[in-house]
Amino acid sequence: MFETATTILIIVGSMLLFGYWFRYTCLMILSAKTTRDYAGEVAAANHMSFLEVQALLRASGPLELDRLNASLEQDYALINNLMQNAGDAEFDAEHRMLQTNYKVARFLFKTAGKLSPDVAKRALDEMSTVISHFANAMGERATVGAGA
Repeated sequence: MFETATTILIIVGSMLLFGYWFRYTCLMILSAKTTRDYAGEVAAANHMSFLEVQALLRASGPLELDRLNASLEQDYALINNLMQNAGDAEFDAEHRMLQTNYKVARFLFKTAGKLSPDVAKRALDEMSTVISHFANAMGERATVGAGA
């Protein structure tokens, strides 16, 4: 009985530490700044709205959170399609981690977000930040590929 309890405690502790490490790593990736931000150019060229969503989330006032979520879902599908069709089949660990982070934020929006508008806003902000990171990466790859 003691061994079982100890094993369960170690497993739960390991899972909590992994979750903490995962969240911290995603936040570090998303907070890294590049010398030039291409997200705005990529958003304008592809008619994406994640920058407007970010601005609305940071402003005060009532928001249609479901409409903002739908907009972010369209942008996410588009940026994933662009990344896959860019000929760069390299999906590194960072990209996969951020995809998972986006999916966790989406799940949080759909579940806990229904109970708390603040949780929903934070989840949408996280989702838009991931899309912004991917758009910036696409812009960097395009610039490097063009030799600029």
